Amino acid sequence: MRRSRAILTVLATGALTAGALTVLSPSADAASTLGSAAAAQGRYFGTAVSINKLSDATYSSILNREFNSVTAENEMKIDALEPQQNQFNYTTADRLITLANGMGAKVRGHTLAWHSQQPGWMQSMSGTALRSAMKNHITQVMTHYKGKIDSWDVVNEAFDDSNGGRRDSNLQRTGNDWIEDAFKTARAADPAVKLCYNDYNTDNWTWAKTQGVYNMVKDFKARGVPIDCVGFQSHFNSGSPYPSNYRTTLQNFADLGVDVQITELDIEGSGTTQANTYANVVRDCLAVTRCNGITVWGIRDSDSWRASGTPLLFDANGNPKQAYTSTLAALGGSTSSPSPSASSSSASPSPSASQSSGTRSCTATVTVNAWTGGFVATVKVTAGGAALTGWTAGLTLPTGSAVTNTWSATAAGTSGAVSFTNVGYNGTVAAGGTTEFGFQGTGNPPSTTTTCTAR
Repeated sequence: MRRSRAILTVLATGALTAGALTVLSPSADAASTLGSAAAAQGRYFGTAVSINKLSDATYSSILNREFNSVTAENEMKIDALEPQQNQFNYTTADRLITLANGMGAKVRGHTLAWHSQQPGWMQSMSGTALRSAMKNHITQVMTHYKGKIDSWDVVNEAFDDSNGGRRDSNLQRTGNDWIEDAFKTARAADPAVKLCYNDYNTDNWTWAKTQGVYNMVKDFKARGVPIDCVGFQSHFNSGSPYPSNYRTTLQNFADLGVDVQITELDIEGSGTTQANTYANVVRDCLAVTRCNGITVWGIRDSDSWRASGTPLLFDANGNPKQAYTSTLAALGGSTSSPSPSASSSSASPSPSASQSSGTRSCTATVTVNAWTGGFVATVKVTAGGAALTGWTAGLTLPTGSAVTNTWSATAAGTSGAVSFTNVGYNGTVAAGGTTEFGFQGTGNPPSTTTTCTAR
């Protein structure tokens, strides 16, 4: 279970180099996180969550800070929810709902009908018995989660990779109408939730598989079969690269009258190439009015099912990669322009007469999200009347506290007096502008006094 966090508010006052420490919820960093930047565009930016990783403080802190939508990585699949026929186990999946409610995040349900990850009892079934079991599973699960899920992947990966036709599976062998039967059953169970079809290798408009799914959706819409959205997994790598017609694909599906969602995004690679591809995907989604949002399939590279390809936005240590910065920028967000939410109180550094146009100076403001035994701190560095070419922020941790992870800065020291210096991409700050970095720690949160040295 996610730790309950005590929220405190402390305001510091001091000289020009002193900052203010305010303990707030993660939503305070409105324009400087993936979720809040996406929300400003009317979208969500989510991630797949593995419940057994929530005890990892780095994992949990990034999750709480960055995302406004979550998808269960495995906990809502058929074998997890109905391990024995008609014996449903919702305990672990319910934790995701509780987590999302605490974050103020949407939940994507994944997945109700799929040829894979079926429990043993279902794998051995066929024909009418299997069709009835599929419909019962959909009805029971959707009834349990009615009103708690934003959209469901009703059917997952039902098309063959090569010829545009249906995949052979025990579900397909119950009859070619099994997909529409699943959607009709889902609509009867929950009239309000969005019902999605989800698949991979459907990104390139010219591919037979893409056309096969498109024709199914077109047929469903023409005949009144309930379908609200199509999910594009978008696992990009050298064998299945980001296609130049990706936006065309999204738009053509949207033109059928369905929403489109990027549901399992990961992009193998590194550096500028990976960063540019992530930015392109974001821009494509933003260009399509009915593109609801983006979900990356995992948080850190080490959490990915394709970890060797380093395909995600944070490295194995939880540091944001170049791809993170490009993604945030493409969403219209910036580490230099957070917008506090209306419900949060924050303190801005007071201007000073010594902040003249010819003298470099800076202030540092710390926002802390603290719980028993740990904290995450976000530090906003603000330039004075002249542009910065670099900066170093300093603060003191209480005895027994320690820095365990830092992003968008280089830390010197882990306990006691600690300093943080800009990295390459955020050292230059315009006069009056801001940039941010963050760190995670154990023990009590840092002292209320911060310093900032300009270069």
